[in-house]
Amino acid sequence: MRFMRWIRSAVSAVVLMTLVYQSVSAADQPFHIEKVASQLGVVWGMELIDSKRILFTQRSGKAGLLDLRNNQVTWLSGLPEVHAHNQGGLLDVKIPADYATHGWIYFTYSKPDLLQAQTTLARARLEKTSLVDWQDLLVTDSKSFRNIHFGSRIAFDDAGHLFFSIGDRGERANAQDLSNHAGSILRLNRDGSVPEDNPFVGDPNVRDEIWSFGHRNPQGLYYDSATSQLWEIEHGPRGGDEINLIEKGKNYGWPIVSQGKEYFSNTQVGVKHKPGMQEPVKIYVPSIAPSDLILYRGQEFSAWQGDLLTGALKLQHLNRIRFNDSLQPIRERRYLQDLNERIRSLAVDASGRIYVGTDTGHIYRLSNANLH
Repeated sequence: MRFMRWIRSAVSAVVLMTLVYQSVSAADQPFHIEKVASQLGVVWGMELIDSKRILFTQRSGKAGLLDLRNNQVTWLSGLPEVHAHNQGGLLDVKIPADYATHGWIYFTYSKPDLLQAQTTLARARLEKTSLVDWQDLLVTDSKSFRNIHFGSRIAFDDAGHLFFSIGDRGERANAQDLSNHAGSILRLNRDGSVPEDNPFVGDPNVRDEIWSFGHRNPQGLYYDSATSQLWEIEHGPRGGDEINLIEKGKNYGWPIVSQGKEYFSNTQVGVKHKPGMQEPVKIYVPSIAPSDLILYRGQEFSAWQGDLLTGALKLQHLNRIRFNDSLQPIRERRYLQDLNERIRSLAVDASGRIYVGTDTGHIYRLSNANLH
């Protein structure tokens, strides 16, 4: 009986997760849009250092400061060698809320190792136009000759920890093999050490850094301080991109469980549900190819409070999801389709204005249309 109740719950969840979306035309978009930078390469990650400057990463291995007062870019020195091939390169950048007290900025990148590469977490300090005191905090055990599925996003909680994501590196079995880091979300102290309360500490068969596993290629990660929840979005195969609520020690199924199909056939990848493996809170069929992820808590768009925003690469739009009190998705809106841009990165400033970075090297700013 318990198993049957689980099946009914899973089926009901999938019905809700495949809600009909609404595309919003350019004329009906609730925001004013302006281009603040261009010709920046693939803007993989970006963060507001303060009200005047955005620090962004270019996947090819460069990082820059965008001055929002004059829209000028200053390129930074002090970066390491980066494996910038296919999906690899300089990836995320994140700045914790208490940045002013210590000055550390955190990065993920694909670190070269002969013909292979490993997703790596690092940190550095910014001095004028240089990154100094560069430290590789964790060079993960995620080597592969395949230049795909590096992940990787960073999120901070409010207790001195950080999370970062790693894809399966194109080798599906990695995501269920806890003797390596691939296909996982990791949790560390900010100095790179392992928290004692990580779920698998002391198990000789599991990497101590692993917080959750069974992930294919997590491209968005966001910790919501208001609810103490960690949100993740990942690429599925053909159909089956997932939004997940990440919980300590849980298995998210890949490749045993998936909502998607093989690329070269109509065959289902694995099974759609299995007891003991976590259900996504939303799936995308067809796939949108998601990127960065934020949960909006700003004031500029008051009607968007608590909504999830993600960029879409393949389907080229800004995706907005509204959840009910039971964390079931009840509304989906798709914006910026008229730009015809692969949206890669997102950031929000102190007033709640949204910045959108694209694979063609543009950064746009969205502000409330009613204020213009």
